[in-house]
Parts: sequence; C-alpha cells; structure tokens
Amino acid sequence: MQCRSCGTEIAGKAIVCYRCGASTTDPVRRPAPVRARRSPLLSLAAAALLVLLALYLGQASRTAADPGPLQLTAGVLAAAAVVLLVVRMVRRR
Repeated sequence: MQCRSCGTEIAGKAIVCYRCGASTTDPVRRPAPVRARRSPLLSLAAAALLVLLALYLGQASRTAADPGPLQLTAGVLAAAAVVLLVVRMVRRR
C-alpha cells in the first residue's frame, strides 16, 4: 500500500504513514461547523440608542404635564440598555 500524501510504501494495516504522518483512511466524523460571530458594533449601537432615547425622554418629562409615563419609559429603556450590555459581556466569555 502507498501513502496518499507522500507516496511512501507502507504496511497494508497501517493507520498513519510513518514518514509524513498522514492518515491512510478518511475521517469517520466531520468537525462541527463554526458559526460566524456577530459584529459587536450592533449591540453597542443598540445600547447607545436606548441610552440616548432614555435621556431624551427623561428631559422631556421635566416639561410634560404628566411626567410619570415618560419617566417610567425612560427607566425601562435605560434598564434595557444595561441588560443588553450585561448579556453581551456574559456571552463574550
């Protein structure tokens, strides 16, 4: 039997070529595909947008007749930005 890689004569029951180390058979299992990572800019831009929107609503609530809903919305948006950043940090590890 000859090595598929270097052409050296090897034993018929050989698992690898003694000269180049190439396998004599095809692999039984294929490696798992690696998923492409998303760009970190998308989540950072979304968090920045949420923070800016929360700041805008917080400032708008100062002049509003009923500031309660605007302040609540601003708080929810700020919390969503924090959660988004925390999830990003946890997934990074």
